[in-house]
Amino acid sequence: MGITRILWPTDFSENAGKALSLVTELAQKFGAEIHILYVMKDYPAFGASYGQFDPDELKKMQEWEKQTAESRLSEICDKFLNECPLYIRHIAVGEPAKEILKIITQQKIDIVVMANRGSEGHFNFGSVAERVLKCTTVPVVMIPV
Repeated sequence: MGITRILWPTDFSENAGKALSLVTELAQKFGAEIHILYVMKDYPAFGASYGQFDPDELKKMQEWEKQTAESRLSEICDKFLNECPLYIRHIAVGEPAKEILKIITQQKIDIVVMANRGSEGHFNFGSVAERVLKCTTVPVVMIPV
C-alpha cells in the first residue's frame, strides 16, 4: 500500500496533538502530503436546543472561530511540519465525523492518523473516533491518549 495523502483531524487539543509525531514521521518516510482538518461547530444546528442566535452575532462568532483556526493551523504548520513535503489546511463547518469522512473521499486520503479521543472525550474512545473508524474505507491509526 502506498501512502501519498495522510489526514490528521485536529480539534487543537493536547490529545489531538499526540498524533502529530506519527503524522510527520509517515509523511517524511513516504513523501506524503499531510491534510490537516479542523471542523468548526455549526451553531445554527444547535438553534432548537439553545434558542435563536442573532444572525450578526452568529456571523461574528463564526468569523472569529475561523480566524482563530487559521492562525492555529499556520502555527502548527510553521512549527512542526516544515520538514514535510506538503501540507494542506482544511477548515470545515459541521459535525466532525461527517466532515472527516467527506475529506477522506474528496481528497482521496490513504490513511487517517488521529487520537482516540479529542478535547471533549470523557471515555477511553471518543464518539468522533468511533464513527470515523466504523464508517471509513481507509486505514485509521488511533493514537491512545
